[in-house]
Amino acid sequence: MSGNGAGRPPLALILAGADPTRLRAALVLARCEIALGGSARLFLQGEAVALLRVPIVAPQDEAWRAAGEPSLAALVTEALADGVLLSACQTGLAMVGMTAVDLPSGVVPSGPIAFLAAVGSETRLLMA
Repeated sequence: MSGNGAGRPPLALILAGADPTRLRAALVLARCEIALGGSARLFLQGEAVALLRVPIVAPQDEAWRAAGEPSLAALVTEALADGVLLSACQTGLAMVGMTAVDLPSGVVPSGPIAFLAAVGSETRLLMA
């Protein structure tokens, strides 16, 4: 990810735990970065990959919909459509009994070295 709109450095987020609220926050931040003219990527590491098991559901989905917000599944779809680059840890896939075929369309399997190599030295890196 090289430079992008508005002179903003790229944003990269790492989600290391299987917490749907944290995934939601990371997706929202990534989409906000895209809306500001930047670029964003999100790497789900380890057990966090289980959050992408189709069908994607979160215990809070009903509460979020009642508050006028999308479900977690809709948020993943919207983030991908906005241009957020979503990748899932290959080891995490094995840990949770998934394969690349089990990932939503647009999510790519990757590893931490490939993720870090892609983000570059000028990227803002956050753990979610």
